[in-house]
Amino acid sequence: MRTERANDGGHAERRDPKVIVGAAIIRDGRVLACARSAPPEVAGMWEFPGGKVEPGESETAALARECAEELAVRVEIGERVGRNVRMAHGRSVLKVYVARLLHGEQPQALEHSALRWLSAAELDSVTWLPADAPIVAALRP
Repeated sequence: MRTERANDGGHAERRDPKVIVGAAIIRDGRVLACARSAPPEVAGMWEFPGGKVEPGESETAALARECAEELAVRVEIGERVGRNVRMAHGRSVLKVYVARLLHGEQPQALEHSALRWLSAAELDSVTWLPADAPIVAALRP
């Protein structure tokens, strides 16, 4: 989807939505959920780790970087999970990939208030961010 925005001269310019990537890190049949610590309106809600794709960066490279920054882990990125999820009134799109921890590394909550490994039966035991909910549904067996 493209959006249009008027620039200073009043001419419309086209902008592609910003891409946000997330990692469904799966280990021993469980997926990693991360509790947001900020901003206040979403603090305590749960998400998949990830973040913005920077200019010139591939989606998978961005996801590997974000996992290192947020969780201090290295991951191998796999297939996409679910569909693109539109966010921020269409200005952003969330794309989630399956990921696997490398070398038995253990995630650390560097930017989140808590981490939990959830089985399929436990997926509804936390309150997911609205953008992550369709991905949770896609993960169900």
